[in-house]
Amino acid sequence: MSATEIVLDSGIAMPAIGFGCYQIDDAEMDTVIAHAAAVGYRGFDTASAYGNEAALGRALASCGVPREQLFVTTKVANEDQGYRSTLDAVRASADRLRLDYLDLVLVHWPAPRRGEYLQTWRALEQLHNDGFVRAIGVSNFQSEQLHRLVEAATVTPAVNQIEVHPLLTQHALRDLHRRLGIRTQAWAPLARGKLRGQPVLATIAARLGVTPEQVVLRWHLQIGTVPLPKSSTLSRISENLEVFGFQLTAADMDAITALNRNQRTGPHPDDVD
Repeated sequence: MSATEIVLDSGIAMPAIGFGCYQIDDAEMDTVIAHAAAVGYRGFDTASAYGNEAALGRALASCGVPREQLFVTTKVANEDQGYRSTLDAVRASADRLRLDYLDLVLVHWPAPRRGEYLQTWRALEQLHNDGFVRAIGVSNFQSEQLHRLVEAATVTPAVNQIEVHPLLTQHALRDLHRRLGIRTQAWAPLARGKLRGQPVLATIAARLGVTPEQVVLRWHLQIGTVPLPKSSTLSRISENLEVFGFQLTAADMDAITALNRNQRTGPHPDDVD
């Protein structure tokens, strides 16, 4: 295994940094994915709710990377939750992505008021047992929901994809993940621009000869999260992957973690139906 990969508890290797496809539209998808693949991305994260699975599938099919080297993630939309509807939705996602199997499928939101995530999980377990999905996980689950799910599950979630960045470090939830054997993936890992101008990041970046964004992504790697940066700017796509050649000191890590304000850039999971 290379430094650019991590291994899930199930033994499956996953890229240590993935490419987030949120809000990448059809018109730019081919160019963006071709460049991302060319500079070394192998993990690509989308969702049924993003409405771009078909565009991503088209772009991946023509990017020149063999299927077995790709790690493709998608997610079950809230309106598709439930046992039978999840089975149908995941296979429809695979068809749109032009894939014979999926590497990772997540329950996109717990949607607690729907009360269906346990049945949704049962369907994902079935798809996993059938070999159609290599790994299954959740997204935006809080501690209470994780405990309830793990108690009922026969397969422990491989990951929980949550909002994590220096303004929202999610220490307690990440610690629970570690204890349960769940890997943390980070969406909005750069806080959607809200970290720009932070003196702490600028100072560290200047000393290391890197960008503040690279410092934040390196911080993610060193706290053990798998960041999913998203960009349509080709130069930034390249830069976001160039974070394996330097290390942050313990003092750097403490200074970055101290930026925490429990500040979200997206909705609280309990508010999403």
